[in-house]
Amino acid sequence: MKLIQLLFQTNIPRWIIFFIDLVICFFSIVIAFLVRFNFSVPKELSTEAIYFVFYTILGIRFISFLISGTYKGIIKHTSSKDSQRIFITITSGSLLFVIINLIFFYGINETFPLPFSIIIIDYMSTLFLMITLRLLFKALYSEIINPYREKRSVIIFGAGESGIITKRTLDRDAGLKYKVLAFIDDDQKKEGKILEGIHIFGFDKLDELLSKNDVAQLIISVQNLTPERKKKLVDSCLNYDTKVLNVPPVSDWINGELSFKQIKKIQIEELLERDPISLNIEKIKSQLTNKTILITGAAGSIGSEIVRQVIQFHPKKIILLDQAESPLYDMEMELKDGFDSLSYEIVIGDIRNIERMENVFRSFKPELVFHAAAYKHVPMMENNPSESILTNVLGTKNLADLAVKYQVEKFVMISTDKAVNPTNVMGASKRIAEIYTQSLGKTVSTKFITTRFGNVLGSNGSVIPRFRQQIENGGPVTITHPEITRFFMTIPEACQLVLEAGTSGNGGEIFIFDMGESVKIVDLAKKMIKLSGLTLDKDIKITFTGLRPREKLYEELLANEENTLPTHHKQIMVAKVKEYDFDFINAQIKTLINSFDKQDNKLIVKQMKQLVPEFKSNNSIYEELD
Repeated sequence: MKLIQLLFQTNIPRWIIFFIDLVICFFSIVIAFLVRFNFSVPKELSTEAIYFVFYTILGIRFISFLISGTYKGIIKHTSSKDSQRIFITITSGSLLFVIINLIFFYGINETFPLPFSIIIIDYMSTLFLMITLRLLFKALYSEIINPYREKRSVIIFGAGESGIITKRTLDRDAGLKYKVLAFIDDDQKKEGKILEGIHIFGFDKLDELLSKNDVAQLIISVQNLTPERKKKLVDSCLNYDTKVLNVPPVSDWINGELSFKQIKKIQIEELLERDPISLNIEKIKSQLTNKTILITGAAGSIGSEIVRQVIQFHPKKIILLDQAESPLYDMEMELKDGFDSLSYEIVIGDIRNIERMENVFRSFKPELVFHAAAYKHVPMMENNPSESILTNVLGTKNLADLAVKYQVEKFVMISTDKAVNPTNVMGASKRIAEIYTQSLGKTVSTKFITTRFGNVLGSNGSVIPRFRQQIENGGPVTITHPEITRFFMTIPEACQLVLEAGTSGNGGEIFIFDMGESVKIVDLAKKMIKLSGLTLDKDIKITFTGLRPREKLYEELLANEENTLPTHHKQIMVAKVKEYDFDFINAQIKTLINSFDKQDNKLIVKQMKQLVPEFKSNNSIYEELD
């Protein structure tokens, strides 16, 4: 047995394959003669005629094999391309036999030296034997090296074109490790049928298949699967420790061909997605096309996605502003690689520096501003309140004042749900920035619009990247409290809603996004662990560290005194908030900003609480100021 395994593991030399192919051709001619004459070749058939047929066919096959290189393929890894090459080579050779016949008949002696019946039988026999023997050898190799019973089962969700391609890819690239157990499809018309030797089952049979078989992986080949369906599919698989993989979109296939390595594990972000957002494309297009647009915080997770979204509407120029040098450079490289025709300007600058910002507005004269630059980490800002004031308040004030001075049409500020009933310095600083832009907007022609949303999946500081890193490092996964919940939204979803709200706003609104249902963080962590193929409390543990200072157990999107009004879009609402007199607020904010020089944290926070009465510190040294 070991000798046979060694034989199959060794690549057969090319000259042996070439010789075997010629032997196949020889036997095909013999078979053709025997079949043509009912296994009794007539004696009147001259030896010269027989020799002519043999020499001609074998000679042409010899030359065609050399030219096409059919013998160069590795037999134990025979693919559809190898079969295609053999088909073209054999077909071309047989067509040449027909041409030779026609030349002899019309140009020499009006006879067919190669009987057409012999040509047809030889063609079919040679083609069949060369392809079948290769596939047989491949199957034997697969069975001997890794017997069928030792292969792990795989289920493919989707019995359409993509599912067929996925199966063939699996057979070609990973056939030694996996076997396709079944197809699952929602189309009832396909249920009970067989596709490429594999039975097709309905979705209701998935649990039964998973419970009765050791299924290693389920591969989702369907591209337009709804988020709700995907969640149910994954939940069923995780109950049986079956990994879930995703076939990437066709546009991501390498040279238009799918490979097994491209089929990746499903990510937690995909399970938190919701149905696609319906946007008013025409209205957004009319607002953004051929406009000069300034995006602050353009190297950040939100700012960079706004850049990608805005690009689709062909602006006149985009100014990417950020103080983070390396991420901004990465963004520039992304634009160079993918958007050669885009007119853009990369600007390194600090929004707290009024002179630098004045130069940006004076030089580029933006017509729209998307303001995403901010300090966002709650613990960091709690320990450094003066910096939160300088960036989140002064920085926003600088940009808003310059937007008015240089007659910007619209100014869209990216805020946060932490500005609602703030319990920390960061949230309060964003609320003060909201108040300033909203009150300023009542006195000028520039339209100031605010958008609020919760945690964004994959953004800098999100729990998802942190959990993923902890899982990769072997754990433990740390969570502050077993009951803590958060709202989540994907980065593209959040930015699409920003564009929709920003372009439809008339100024003064604070738009609230429908964040869906809040997610329990511990459930999120457990699902991420399972998706990684690990077992909770065996391979990796979850530990609870206790709420951090100023951290809320539950997050809100609206303050108690607020309510909302619907808009044209079901996922966007307008918050009805308290309005402030601009002169009063302007004076108060100037006083707050001037307190930076004293570097007295308690003084700064006290003034913030005066500006935002609903700001009540939680689990913080500043509780004594309430």
